[in-house]
Amino acid sequence: MLPALSPEFLITTLVVVASPGTGVVYTLAAGLGRGGRASVVAAFGCTLGIVPHLAAAMMGLAALLHTSAVAFAAVKWAGVAYLLYMAWKTLGERGPLDVEAAKEARSDLAIVGEGIVVNLLNPKLSIFFFAFLPQFMAVDDPTPLLSMGWLGAVFMVATFVVFAIYGLFAAALRDRVLRAPRVLAWMRRTFAAAFVALGARLAVTEA
Repeated sequence: MLPALSPEFLITTLVVVASPGTGVVYTLAAGLGRGGRASVVAAFGCTLGIVPHLAAAMMGLAALLHTSAVAFAAVKWAGVAYLLYMAWKTLGERGPLDVEAAKEARSDLAIVGEGIVVNLLNPKLSIFFFAFLPQFMAVDDPTPLLSMGWLGAVFMVATFVVFAIYGLFAAALRDRVLRAPRVLAWMRRTFAAAFVALGARLAVTEA
């Protein structure tokens, strides 16, 4: 029997999902840069990026990240490097805030791929699931993996919905941004700085 979705679980999930992080920043940038469709696609990509972390928690690999300084550091620094790369791309008008004009739009697959990598290279997500989900499962649960998968799936649905709302809100402001080149330049710098700040925060985290 699947565990009930307690108010505590739902509230905590919404707080965690809605908190600004790499996925939120990426989805907002996609909405401003490419419009509503791209923002939803970006939200989908970020959601898919959760799957490996959930699988790692279910298989106990998160415990390895938690106990192995080398494994944790390898994933962490790869994530830091990717966030700095995203900041550089954003400043160079090739990142998620790349505003489409006459040129060909980027494919949905490319946007999904970026969204997956944004969440994939964050080792704290695996450890988060490993520590977070069991709190809402019964001690004598006969099917713990199924229950963890169910709670993780609910978390992913919440992630997609909240991120899509963020992205669509940003997309609604897109026309105003396009009409103000100075605002667009300022936003590029702001999003680039956000990626750098998120990278710095990841760099100082410990398992």
